[in-house]
Amino acid sequence: MATHTSDLLATAAPRTVAVVRGIADDQLDLPTPCAEYTVRDLLNHLFEVVVNFQGLAAKRPTTWADKPDHLGDGWRDRFETETRRLIDAWSDPASMEGVSPGMGLPQETVGGMALLDLTVHGWDLAVATGQPYEPAPEAVDALRELVEQLGPLPRKMGVFAEVVPTSPGLPDVHRLLAATGRDPAWTGAAR
Repeated sequence: MATHTSDLLATAAPRTVAVVRGIADDQLDLPTPCAEYTVRDLLNHLFEVVVNFQGLAAKRPTTWADKPDHLGDGWRDRFETETRRLIDAWSDPASMEGVSPGMGLPQETVGGMALLDLTVHGWDLAVATGQPYEPAPEAVDALRELVEQLGPLPRKMGVFAEVVPTSPGLPDVHRLLAATGRDPAWTGAAR
């Protein structure tokens, strides 16, 4: 079976997996658009998202306190495997029902948050490591709606930085990035 969320994850995931596979070991200490994260830090965070949101799909409590280093042997293959598991977890229609016991948000919103991290952090990692990245247009459309729905809450919680002003006529993905506090024109040199 599948859900709308799992379909969006399945469309978005290969693009981020390709970026992760393209990261060289000598790029792990580079800065990212997430000011407090190097590439290594952001990869570890994204691993945590992919693993923890599998549990959230099943409405199991998760902990974000553990900060293991996921970048041991075979980490690129493991990331792809865990991403497939994430898609599978959200393909169960029961994953979309009710409210997340751990987050207190509708399960549909929680699934959208997994998509948001996978998509936006895919861009973060791509731009930090000089790779091309074109997020799935369907994901960008859904995520713009999600970010609007979440309103100021992610900024209050420190998840997003302040909105970056943009000029009219920018592509949808740039407006999404700006809404999450990212400068669509970010380069490593700008840090």
